[in-house]
Amino acid sequence: MEGSIRCAANYAPLSPLSFLERAAVVYADRTAVIYGSKRYTWRQTRDRCLMIASALARLGVSRGDVVAVLAANVPAMYELHFGVPMAGAILCTLNTRHDAAMLSTLLKHSEAKVLLVELHFLETAQAALELISRMKSSIPLLITISDSDTVASDVMDYEALLLKAPTRFEIRWPLDECDPISLNYTSGTTSRPKGVIYSHRGAYLNTVSTLLAHDICTMPLLLWTVPMFHCNGWCLAWGMAAQGGVNICIRNVTAKAIFDNIALHKVTHLGGAPTVLNIVINSPLTERKPLPGKVVFFTGGAPPPPKVLSEMEKLGFQVNHLYGLTETYGPATTCTWRPEWDTLPVKEKVKLKALQGLHNISIEEVDIKDPITMKSVPNDGRTMGEVMFRGNAIMSGYYKDPAATKEVMKDGWLRSGDLGVKHPIGYIQLKDRSKDIIISGGENISTIEVESVIYSHPAVLEAAVVARPDHYWGETPCAFVKLKDGFSVGEKEIIKFCREKLPHYMAPRSVVFSELPKTSTGKIQKYVLREKAKALGSLSKKGMGKL
Repeated sequence: MEGSIRCAANYAPLSPLSFLERAAVVYADRTAVIYGSKRYTWRQTRDRCLMIASALARLGVSRGDVVAVLAANVPAMYELHFGVPMAGAILCTLNTRHDAAMLSTLLKHSEAKVLLVELHFLETAQAALELISRMKSSIPLLITISDSDTVASDVMDYEALLLKAPTRFEIRWPLDECDPISLNYTSGTTSRPKGVIYSHRGAYLNTVSTLLAHDICTMPLLLWTVPMFHCNGWCLAWGMAAQGGVNICIRNVTAKAIFDNIALHKVTHLGGAPTVLNIVINSPLTERKPLPGKVVFFTGGAPPPPKVLSEMEKLGFQVNHLYGLTETYGPATTCTWRPEWDTLPVKEKVKLKALQGLHNISIEEVDIKDPITMKSVPNDGRTMGEVMFRGNAIMSGYYKDPAATKEVMKDGWLRSGDLGVKHPIGYIQLKDRSKDIIISGGENISTIEVESVIYSHPAVLEAAVVARPDHYWGETPCAFVKLKDGFSVGEKEIIKFCREKLPHYMAPRSVVFSELPKTSTGKIQKYVLREKAKALGSLSKKGMGKL
């Protein structure tokens, strides 16, 4: 339109770094970070972030370089979410459960120039660097992160760098809001991890979107039970600065730590996968403490069983169900609660709460589509299709993998690989990963539905269902179950329990009692269980007739 211009007065590249600049003034002397006896204000946090940015620049880190971090939810991990991009670099937070071989692969792939490692993981990191040296590849500069303020003189340590950092460092703001801010490797539940590129713009928008979707108001108190290395803590690492919140850092997530910190600090928000909810609801009575007020628990990463949601509500938690992917900056949909549902029976309420809901405001649209025709499925709650997204909080792409980027975003939609349905109210519901759906005798079986039933058994702590090869049926459901302490039930009882609540073809034909392998974010590693089920062989004998 005539008279319209774009200039520095009316446009600045969006970046979550601006949240910290504001917080350092508005919430200057309010607590920003708590870790044991350590406390930092927002002014101190901003100064520390600026010092590490200055130190990294002094070490030769330039705009566009990758700086990797291997650490738990400690203050340094939080500060690096701002300090690294302040230096113009790209933050790459690494999964603390990776072994040396995987770490070496990711460090080599990311071409990290610097690796900051918490001392707890130093041995694994050094083994990874040794593997890289054998490949005659460039080895990143190693910096340790110590819990102690006193470090050995022969070690390049985080706190020592802060003390020696040049002053008056000027923030290297993004030249373009689409410049990368972080590189997040997927959890690897289905294949080798991929490097997902986040932009300053996408991180800014998804942070604001998540705050609004979950009514995270001014000065919240967040207990860090979500790993910051996972989708940058669901973008809440930046979100706490936007709202001047308190970051309560803990290294280990246990029921005792959760209840103790909620009581001590009057926590208002925390989050985690359904496995974390499971830890809470199955905690000993001696470890539980009354909630001091409203406590919101975000859950995502896997569909929460209705039984687990119900038990959490009984303990007084308000459970907010979200859903997303690494490729969507974490949270992309929310099951927004409607007041008219308050009067429904408990069973109906938990079923609604288990829905994945609808897209957040940073996402333009979420839909369930036929992946071949790209037509939307009807809102009947039955017709299955693939969950797809498009909008402003979609990754920039996979690092060094344009072919995979093009494939996952073809036809203008990000394909999630998740299968779901759309209900008449417009909310979506996951049914399974496309790789997890079981096809038995021509019938599609949703493992999520079977797992929800198994979880409702009073003796069951955790459950996962995968396909077991079968000579006659093609595949049959095989359940892997972990029982609660003090309980003892057998395979026949679990199968009978499921047959009473499900069509017989959906009930497990075999049950294995064992520990369930998980990623560090709490997702059950079904690909591991599929291999175990495959090794069990077929229940049906070759050439046998219908059972």
